[in-house]
Amino acid sequence: MVWEAYKRVRKNKGGFGVDRESIADYEESLSENLYKLWNRLTSGSYHPPAVLEVEIPKKDGKLRKLGIPTVSDRIAQQVLKTYLEPRLEAVFSDNSYAYRPNKSAHQAVQEVRKNVWKQGWVIDMDIKSFFDKVSHDLLMKALERHVDENWVKFYIVRWLKAPIEDKQGNRRYRNEEGTPQGGVISPLLANLFLHYVFDKWMDQNFSKLKYVRYADDVIIHCTSESQSKYVLALVRARFRKCKLELHEKKTKIVYCKRDKRRGNYPIIEFDFLGFSFKPRPTATKEGVMFLSYDCAISKSNEKKITKELKQSGFHRWTGRSIDKIAKSFNPRIRGWINYYGKFRIHTLSRVFKRFNHRLISWAVNRYKHFKRSRVKAGKWIRRLSISYPGLFFHWKLSYLRSA
Repeated sequence: MVWEAYKRVRKNKGGFGVDRESIADYEESLSENLYKLWNRLTSGSYHPPAVLEVEIPKKDGKLRKLGIPTVSDRIAQQVLKTYLEPRLEAVFSDNSYAYRPNKSAHQAVQEVRKNVWKQGWVIDMDIKSFFDKVSHDLLMKALERHVDENWVKFYIVRWLKAPIEDKQGNRRYRNEEGTPQGGVISPLLANLFLHYVFDKWMDQNFSKLKYVRYADDVIIHCTSESQSKYVLALVRARFRKCKLELHEKKTKIVYCKRDKRRGNYPIIEFDFLGFSFKPRPTATKEGVMFLSYDCAISKSNEKKITKELKQSGFHRWTGRSIDKIAKSFNPRIRGWINYYGKFRIHTLSRVFKRFNHRLISWAVNRYKHFKRSRVKAGKWIRRLSISYPGLFFHWKLSYLRSA
């Protein structure tokens, strides 16, 4: 079990923890390290070290705190995750999509797409500081419904209470709530917690309503505004009972306006997993236009990609050839297209129009015969895109190449 867990952790990569030991460092004494971990796990003497707290920017400009375990602790957590996951998967709801085998964000978005075409109202829910507020007591009650093994339970308690250490070496301790976002086993525990707090509760109380949950991102589909308000009030009370609360500014009722849906409502748009859902002009196979309700890359993620392009400063990489720029960017471009291009891929043209403009600026800066002539540089780039469509990943698609 330890050996298989190590292979999974190695495949997933990841940074170092509080001990500053990378996977490569760990592998220098691999047999010794794995034997020591196995010995401690089997004897019950394993105590997890502190998790390293790192901060990453959120969409709203604030910082999200992640807890990064050491390599050895990630392997230990993977042992428990692999052991527990099959039995918990057997009870989890089909409406839960995050961190699960054979489930994906695209599947969750597709399910929301299907539902908004049928139902005219949505409750877009945001749970406030979910990973920081998970009740240890309630989580262990949920775990005890499925786990009899004491060794599993006491290791999970140890992980829940493991200290947090920032980059300056300051430590703090979790007492009765919170699980580090960034741990290997945390997503499985979070899904178990929300299975009983929300999924099972919804199935018991609103069995006819469709909902989609991706970790702590939740969409509930309703038939009317009055039903939406009623359901939201009960969900809010349910969460308070389970020591959670909704983010009031980010939780909203949305009217999914489209053809044949009359009336107006101030909020007709919501974001889910990087996509914006809103009324969008759409053509039938016969070319007849109508107003649909559909998703495409969100404005916030467009801005995020644009900011990344700007910060790269690649238009000033005059010492690099165009094929080296392509080699540097193609993995990212492939990722953007594979994820955001899943729905209404043509909307990515705005992103790649900015990319191509910066590529033209690079040509002007690199080659003297293009000085002060963006027109000539632009024509050269367009000829390249036609002659070598495989150079940049997005050039393979003509409507993104010519943006």
